[in-house]
Amino acid sequence: MEYTGAVVRSGPTAVRELDEIVVRKVSVGTMDNNAYLLTCRARGDQVLVDAAAEPARLLALVREGSSAADLTTIVTTHRHADHHGGLESLHAVTGAEVAAGAEDADALPVPVTRRLHHGDVLCLGHVALEVVALRGHTPGSVALAYREPARTRAPGSVPGRVHLFTGDSLFPGGPGRTTSPRDFAQLMDDLEERVFGRFDDSTWVYPGHGDDTTLGAERPHLARWRARGW
Repeated sequence: MEYTGAVVRSGPTAVRELDEIVVRKVSVGTMDNNAYLLTCRARGDQVLVDAAAEPARLLALVREGSSAADLTTIVTTHRHADHHGGLESLHAVTGAEVAAGAEDADALPVPVTRRLHHGDVLCLGHVALEVVALRGHTPGSVALAYREPARTRAPGSVPGRVHLFTGDSLFPGGPGRTTSPRDFAQLMDDLEERVFGRFDDSTWVYPGHGDDTTLGAERPHLARWRARGW
């Protein structure tokens, strides 16, 4: 699913301009991992979601958004190596805080300065990003949720709409891969309770690989996902 609204494409980067933040999406590495740069429009502070690979390219993305000095936090959505292949280099250059789910933090190649738990809030300038723990793909997988303000002016903005960065926990067509029936049940439980049970159909989903989707597009298939077991 392509971006709609106020979106500009510059080479391989997709840019979505909202009232409070700008979202930049780029695919990196041999596994086509999505990395997302969130920039606070008022202050220039930045958060990078998944420094997956190609650190030089990600650093150029950061400088496109504001500057390397304004990268406040690098969030790793989960412990799998394809999602943090560029983390060590990018952290060394920028000095940004490193954040990850508490249960996955020790598997990362650099010390994690903030261990995330369900319900935590990360600050992006004056903007709040809510941490949503989605256990199952890995024990410490996390998503980030940003909600647009009640009053919006930017073209393509929707008052109150949620933007959800899900890592490998939710994709178009189903949940992320799990390795046991117990992990699958846990991930489905968390998705149904913490995502589909809380956020409406307009919620935009930014996964760790591939195209975006919305909760409205995926909600009708929840029972089928549960029944098939993957």
